[in-house]
Amino acid sequence: MRTTVEFEEETAKALAEVRRETGMGVSEAVNHLVRRGLMAEVESAPFVQQTHSLGLRIDVSNVADAIDLLEGPQAR
Repeated sequence: MRTTVEFEEETAKALAEVRRETGMGVSEAVNHLVRRGLMAEVESAPFVQQTHSLGLRIDVSNVADAIDLLEGPQAR
């Protein structure tokens, strides 16, 4: 896909630096920086498990028995 994009000065400098360091073309360097930015966004938000008490007490020392209790014997 072809399109025209105007980069801010800081972005253009980062693009030029990546191209100089890696020898990438403009499109390849832009895609590299976009991917890197997207990954940084993902990494900055740590996953926090949400838990809720269901009031259930299940002995999980025997996995097969626990599965039978929760899902029924047909789940095996």
